[in-house]
Amino acid sequence: MDAVQEVKARLNIEDVVGEYVRLKRTGKNYKGLSPFTSEKTPSFVVSPEKQIWHDFSSGRGGDMFSFVQEVEGLDFKGSLELLARKAGVDLEQYQTKGGKSGPNKERLHEALASAVKFYQVQLGANKTALDYVAKKRAFTRQTILDFGLGYSPDTGDALLQYLRKKGFEESELTASGLTTKRNGRISDMFRGRIMVPLCDQFGNPIGFTARLLHDVPGAPKYINTPSTVLYDKSRHVYGLHLAKKSIQQEKFSVLAEGNLDVIASHQAGVKNVVATAGTALTEMQLKVLGRFSPDVRLAFDEDRAGLEATERAIPIATKTGVELSIITIEGGKDPDELIRQSPDAWKKTITQHVYAVDWLIKTYENSLDLTSAKGKRLFTDKVLGVVRGLQDDVEKDHYVQVVAGRAQIDQGAVRAKLDRVKQDNQPRLRQSKTTTLVTHDYSESIKIGDRLLAITLMMPSIRGYLQDIKEEAFVQPDARTLFLFLRANPDFEGAIGEHPDLIEIKDYVKIVSLQFEELYANVEGLELQYEAARLRTRLIEVFVKDQKKQITKDLESADEALSDKLLAQARDLDQLLKRTKE
Repeated sequence: MDAVQEVKARLNIEDVVGEYVRLKRTGKNYKGLSPFTSEKTPSFVVSPEKQIWHDFSSGRGGDMFSFVQEVEGLDFKGSLELLARKAGVDLEQYQTKGGKSGPNKERLHEALASAVKFYQVQLGANKTALDYVAKKRAFTRQTILDFGLGYSPDTGDALLQYLRKKGFEESELTASGLTTKRNGRISDMFRGRIMVPLCDQFGNPIGFTARLLHDVPGAPKYINTPSTVLYDKSRHVYGLHLAKKSIQQEKFSVLAEGNLDVIASHQAGVKNVVATAGTALTEMQLKVLGRFSPDVRLAFDEDRAGLEATERAIPIATKTGVELSIITIEGGKDPDELIRQSPDAWKKTITQHVYAVDWLIKTYENSLDLTSAKGKRLFTDKVLGVVRGLQDDVEKDHYVQVVAGRAQIDQGAVRAKLDRVKQDNQPRLRQSKTTTLVTHDYSESIKIGDRLLAITLMMPSIRGYLQDIKEEAFVQPDARTLFLFLRANPDFEGAIGEHPDLIEIKDYVKIVSLQFEELYANVEGLELQYEAARLRTRLIEVFVKDQKKQITKDLESADEALSDKLLAQARDLDQLLKRTKE
């Protein structure tokens, strides 16, 4: 994976574009007003599935890099540097002595895998650490092996010396987050801690969570691997590689706070449980979970941090299409404690979930005095702050009625306050640094050509309408490439995936397929033929007009021989236009 692929893997195009364009979900895509024209009706579309954008008003489109280039006025290198900073990708890791991009991420995975084995051996050799895991936490030998639990010696450089002997360079160990610099010297990142490996969804180690074994004044109980090219805290879901099959089977996931909660649950036979690094739930994590099941149930601690996390998570969940609900843990302060008391109680608890907004309303209703003006104000402040983030208008209206009823106030007052909350919380969009607009003629040529190619790409039976069109009629090089390919491959099925000859223009192919989805997906076959014929005629008209304009200009300074040649070209263009209209 190179730097560009790494940035794309870490960022969502809708999040990048959303910093400049106010987007609203419409089906599986997002729409907003074009940042390149002064349109009044949204025709700017972002496809999370295809990771591309297209502006129907100007005809522009591309991936997240091309968008940043357009709005920030940057070249590709500048857009890569900007997005890499946003994604937490260190571009220096992708530079080799030959100047080629691409870090040896396999080596980093190997170093982390070797560290897992080293820590496992150290766990078996340290009685105190082993007793903590096997007796205090009551984890079985199989569970310890399944989750790769280990122990980091408190010597300061035990892992460093071990991995050096394995042939790993200090730069590789630092890049993988296994070592750090203390007092000017390289030493182990983790010392005297129980080690919990963090893996990607395929089971490859990417980092560690480390729990302090002995209390040390001022030392944090838990520390994580710092952000690296492999580990991104905001995207990582702990235990997903072991839970994803169960999530698909059970059709829901349980999201806990701690890694040890997950391990205890899996040992108890409830394997559709995962965790985040604390309560800071992110949009990326919910999107990852949503791919396996949209039903996500939070099992956070019922303290102030858990409540605030739920408030933040609700609008994120609605934005990602996740159905978020809350599990109330009774009989223990967290899942791990409840499981140790009664695994059956935990199995029952995860089925008793409450939709997140309803849970939040009930929580504030029980903690505030709704008979007082202050209580009503605080109640509506908290709840409407969450309701404003809901995507569905019917759902918003429902909760306006609920809030008015619970607080015993007029619905009109609640709606008025909700409108004020919306205005006060509107995100400030970043301003585009380039105001260059596409000229009308050029924009029209692009749009006509793109739409004709969209239809003929997705509907091979209509591909005959590409005959008699000159290659030069398509303004963009990518459009010309696709046009020539479709004309040479009349039976190619555009919907079945990428063709080797189209790899270099795969983003453009995605753009025209998106246009087909937005404009023609529900249009009947006969109407599509009429539309293809109309677009073909219009494309040739625009091409002939543009060519004749250039011929007229060239005739002003042409000699007799050149004039005869130019006039012959003009007659050929007239004949082309005549055949098109017949």
